Amino acid sequence: MPTDPPPTAASPVPSVPPGARGYDGFGGTIGRTAATSTRWWPPEPERVRRPNVVVVVVDDLGYSDIGPYGSEIPTPHLDRLAEAGLTLAEHHTAPLCSPARAALLTGLNPHRAGYGWVANADPGFPGMRLELGDDAATLAEHLRAGGYATFAVGKWHLVRDANLAPGRPRDSWPTRRGFDRYHGSLEGLNSFFHPNQITVDEHALDVDEYPPGYYVTDDLTDRACAMVSELRAHDATRPFLLYLAHVAMHGPLQVPAADLADQEGRYAAGWDAVREARFARQLDRGLFPPGTRQAPRNPEPGYDVPPWESLSPDERRRYARYMEVYAAMVSTVDASLGRVTALLEELGELDDTIIVFTSDNGGTAEGGPEGTRSYFTRFVHHPVPADWERDVDHDESLIGSEELGVHYPRGWGQVSNTPFRFYKGQTYAGGVRVPLLVSWPRGLPAGRVLRDYTYVTDLVPTLLALTGVPRLAERAGTPTAEPDGVDLGGFLRGEVTASPHIEQYSEMGGHRGLYRDGWKLLARHEPGHRDIDDPVWALYDVRTDPAELVDLAAAHPQRAAELAAAWERTAWENTVFPLLDRGDLAVRRPGEARLAEPVRILPGTPVLERYRSAQLVAFRSFDVEVTLGGLAPGDEGVLVAHGDAFGGYLLAVEDGRLVVLHNAGGRGSTADGPAPAGARRVVLSVTATPDLRWHLAVSADGVPVTALPDRWALTGMAPWTGISVGRDARGPVSWALRRRRGIFRFTGDLRAVTYRPGARVVPDEVARTVTAEAASRAD
Repeated sequence: MPTDPPPTAASPVPSVPPGARGYDGFGGTIGRTAATSTRWWPPEPERVRRPNVVVVVVDDLGYSDIGPYGSEIPTPHLDRLAEAGLTLAEHHTAPLCSPARAALLTGLNPHRAGYGWVANADPGFPGMRLELGDDAATLAEHLRAGGYATFAVGKWHLVRDANLAPGRPRDSWPTRRGFDRYHGSLEGLNSFFHPNQITVDEHALDVDEYPPGYYVTDDLTDRACAMVSELRAHDATRPFLLYLAHVAMHGPLQVPAADLADQEGRYAAGWDAVREARFARQLDRGLFPPGTRQAPRNPEPGYDVPPWESLSPDERRRYARYMEVYAAMVSTVDASLGRVTALLEELGELDDTIIVFTSDNGGTAEGGPEGTRSYFTRFVHHPVPADWERDVDHDESLIGSEELGVHYPRGWGQVSNTPFRFYKGQTYAGGVRVPLLVSWPRGLPAGRVLRDYTYVTDLVPTLLALTGVPRLAERAGTPTAEPDGVDLGGFLRGEVTASPHIEQYSEMGGHRGLYRDGWKLLARHEPGHRDIDDPVWALYDVRTDPAELVDLAAAHPQRAAELAAAWERTAWENTVFPLLDRGDLAVRRPGEARLAEPVRILPGTPVLERYRSAQLVAFRSFDVEVTLGGLAPGDEGVLVAHGDAFGGYLLAVEDGRLVVLHNAGGRGSTADGPAPAGARRVVLSVTATPDLRWHLAVSADGVPVTALPDRWALTGMAPWTGISVGRDARGPVSWALRRRRGIFRFTGDLRAVTYRPGARVVPDEVARTVTAEAASRAD
């Protein structure tokens, strides 16, 4: 057979024949062998020295809660960060969590980013997508395109809750939004000792119980440091973005006992004295102009705070304890920052790292007037029976521990927001004015306090300018939306004395506001008191009145009218309309109805995701059928469990008895009967009533065994932990059972557990109110 002659130096290299695949774009030459081919590799991007970026976001941390902003809580690491960088005294954000985080990560105004509310709704309007759009590029996507490694750790809350489960769209998950790695909670809140679900990259961590001593803040810090250390072990020079978003300070407030002990007795003087002391330190630090007045205690119904001295001794003792827990949690956040900065220092990179520390919104009033030891019962804000317990009584020695979900009274919320009025969720300064520390020893001045308006959307354009990374022109084939924020670089460096951000709208649940060049127009909306589209505007000169005390609308009617017209215009430009009351916000897309269809769960299935689990039981009767191979003598363990220490129910076999347990806000009740030998079908039937009661009955092979009548229905975000089969996973439904038996795996032949939901029994308008109120506090 003829063969090709061997190539010579003068022979041409054969070309790739037509139809051959895979060679397009190759920059070398291809012959039949390596000897007749020319090697080629795509050019590697040029390594440009750029600073690392660390963005630390704390949840529900008020303006005055850290040392640089007047707090008495020791925060030595934050104090050092302020000394090494800049303290921005007039930084603003959105009033709730998801909107603030969307704006921080994209540079887009909240509604324009699709987050006019928290990601626990789906009302079907453009400004309420509650999923990031294809045109919304994140800081991580910009920086990764510029050569950065990108890590996200902690709370995300930019995934609509219906999309948290396996098989659902993941377009808004961190790893689909520019982050190489993710470890944290996609939810809006969590237990600090027993999280209902931790997500790693794109899957839920399959864990039944957390190790002794586990604490979320420590875990997040461990993961953040490990990601950075791992990168440096493999690549000594690649810059990185670390987005560390703490679950703290969101309720339920919980903290390790050793940290709590350090705060003992600090708040015995009460909230009035603490507020005055914080304000004095703020004035001394230069956060406000001379002559600034502090807001009095909030007097408005539903937001009011009584004088500390008017409280009983028992109330003062308990309320002070709540604040000790809160302060201890602030200390854990400070310690976390200390660990991150110590690592950077050990790597020799602290001076060339931009560190941003801020909060997503102001301090909260969600603990109500007296605080709570039963966190989720505080979420039910609709007409309830007279004997409904909004604060289930518990041993006060457990406050702050893993056994209770607590929150401080709103009097401490106003302390957090010193010297401002109102709280998280509102457009007044108490809801939107928060700390912002920025440090970059190699590139920015140190030790200065900057007093001029800045907004959360400014962080993306500012960080891109400081790092020298260009903005992405498109993502996923779609042109990226132009950021609404402005580059603050010249302001931070002292090249200009005024911030370039001179106008900004705000809106949340009908509360609205517009800032323009030192003036602020505000309107509060209280559902049921006034039409949502009939605002009563108040006007403040916040240059001389930062606490928004003196309404100048009557004195300056033309200015008020101009700003109201500007709010209207910018609201249309940013998809703020339609304005939605909380009942409107709870409407869900019709396709979610399938989440309440019957489901058969096999033993060994990971814990069912929280939102999916809730749809099977919320506001409805339901049956839970347990299929067994035959109950044998000595078989014992949990058959099915749903919930945790904040609320739940379980069915178990223990000591020859079939046991049903119900937990409402931490108050447990139990009934039991003989476990019939050979039983193959055990059913827990829960009958719900319109007055928010559950009647629980247990049968075996059709024969009644035991019952728990007239229990409170679980609502207001409970049960929080999802359904587990064959054990009581993660947070315990019953602490007594957990101490006796651990997670108590079932030892017999368990075949499956089937949930069969019935029709809703609570009227839709009540259910919408319950759900919306809960969502507003899940941010």
